[in-house]
Amino acid sequence: MHPALEGLLVGAGLAALLLFGEYYLQRKAAVERAQQTKRAVHLDADQRKRISSMARFCLFIPPAFAVFYWLIFR
Repeated sequence: MHPALEGLLVGAGLAALLLFGEYYLQRKAAVERAQQTKRAVHLDADQRKRISSMARFCLFIPPAFAVFYWLIFR
């Protein structure tokens, strides 16, 4: 397999893991807050902003891994 493609796949997996982890942690915090206040579960604006900023960051991870794998393993 070409090193750049392998780096792209590894980067995509890492990006998906980071994004899922951030969503999970923010959702967990929202559920705990909802239990304390006895209200419906929803993500507030700050939590949505953190998730969207992580999603934008995750867009750059696969190409960066592809370049680094290509530079290291060519």
